[in-house]
Amino acid sequence: MAKSSRSLSFLLAALLTVPSAPLTAARRRAPRPRTQEGSPTPAPRTPPPPGEGELPLAAKGAIVIDAFTGETLYERNADEPQFPASTTKIMTALLVIEAGDLDREVEVTLEDSKIGESTLELKPGQRFTRRQMLYGLMLKSANDVAHALGRDNAGSIEAFALKMNQRARELGGTSTHFVNPNGLHDLAHYTTPRDLARIARAAMQQPLFRQIVSTRDYDWMVDSESHPLRNHNRLLERFPGCTGVKTGYTYPAQQVLVSAAMRDHREVIAVVMHTDKPGIWDDSMLLLDYGFGHPVAAIPSATEK
Repeated sequence: MAKSSRSLSFLLAALLTVPSAPLTAARRRAPRPRTQEGSPTPAPRTPPPPGEGELPLAAKGAIVIDAFTGETLYERNADEPQFPASTTKIMTALLVIEAGDLDREVEVTLEDSKIGESTLELKPGQRFTRRQMLYGLMLKSANDVAHALGRDNAGSIEAFALKMNQRARELGGTSTHFVNPNGLHDLAHYTTPRDLARIARAAMQQPLFRQIVSTRDYDWMVDSESHPLRNHNRLLERFPGCTGVKTGYTYPAQQVLVSAAMRDHREVIAVVMHTDKPGIWDDSMLLLDYGFGHPVAAIPSATEK
């Protein structure tokens, strides 16, 4: 009888140490986080203590350059490829503006209207000027608008991606590869902080681009009905002298921001990639302030010792 009791005790102890199969399966089936721009991000992480000469950034990759000379003022992993998310649209806008004829109307197709996540809910047959679409592209970060502009510009998204990559190479972007005009996640769609800063610098030399990315509010008109758009870039309100440029988010990319500011007749452009929700603003403001506080001749790097 004692032997049977001991056997039963061993059996119960073994069962208690085995994880519940349904619970394990439920953990495996946990849904992946959404990749829509503006979705919640993980809890802010504490960046490691900065080394000598380094800035306390949360971003995996960052750079700040002088907008007029293009020279680097500070960098961290600036040549490491990252996913750009919606900052891709800087290149899309640049190509559309460079093509000109901005008051020409673009007719929305069924394919355009099927592009999801951040959109202006375009409908097939609707017509908007390229100029109007640029505001929807850069303020609302509308993926359907990006698709329509890319298709209109090059005839197909594949052809537009080729133009994007060619223009990036012309600007010195040797570590960039785009496959779409909106930045929706794709493993083959990437760039670096340095390349993205070069693209932004070229775009900021276009007066219309500067006007659009510095606009805080815009009335998107559909059939004589106004739909107010609000610029996602909070630095336009939070950082004195901010002149643009563009936010971005997907879960794989995390928070991305290209920003620019003017102070005492000098402009700097900052890029932060794969940062967190506080970092998209805090990192950027720190970089912009650093850029203004250092002469063009100084080029410190987080990788230099």
